[in-house]
Amino acid sequence: MKLYYSPGACSQAVHIVLEECGLPYRIEKVDLVSGATESGKALADINPKKAVPVLELDDGAHLTEGPVIAQFVADSAGRLDLMPAGGSRQRYRVMEWQNFLTSEVHKAYTPLFKPQVDAASKAFFRKTLRSRYAWIDDQLAGKTHLTGDAFTAADAYLFVTASWAPMVDVDLSGLANLDAFVHRVRQRPAVRRVLAAEGLLGSQ
Repeated sequence: MKLYYSPGACSQAVHIVLEECGLPYRIEKVDLVSGATESGKALADINPKKAVPVLELDDGAHLTEGPVIAQFVADSAGRLDLMPAGGSRQRYRVMEWQNFLTSEVHKAYTPLFKPQVDAASKAFFRKTLRSRYAWIDDQLAGKTHLTGDAFTAADAYLFVTASWAPMVDVDLSGLANLDAFVHRVRQRPAVRRVLAAEGLLGSQ
């Protein structure tokens, strides 16, 4: 398999799941500004949505959308800790978090990375994100990870989105449970290998 990624982007969550699973895979960096991959391919030819992550499967087919790719990878590796068994309540809890992080957290960052968005709008989204992270902080009380003791695909996603906060001045101060969570996840050997591979080990 091959993962098309951009350093520090949401594709990093899939990268972490791949590394945690230990499946054989390759990575190819994508320049999201030029839309070209490291080998000179056009991202638009690989994914018409012009976004990462994209997972190229062994038969050449492409799978997109991070939470879906994470489920596919964990299922392929039989990693029920990362993605519990189909039909189980535990799996729906992980999927619930994946959906929340996609729709309510990840997408709220989009305007903050766009220079054409005005200051008042950016202030609104920063306040929105602070509120959502405060709620997540409450959910982490008494737990090491989002759904309990086990690290799941949802935890990889939360780790990545939280790493964006300092880049766009989202205030996470005082959220002790979230801060401890991010620190724990950053120390995972697979996560550190991913950060090193993406050239980010010293910046996150």
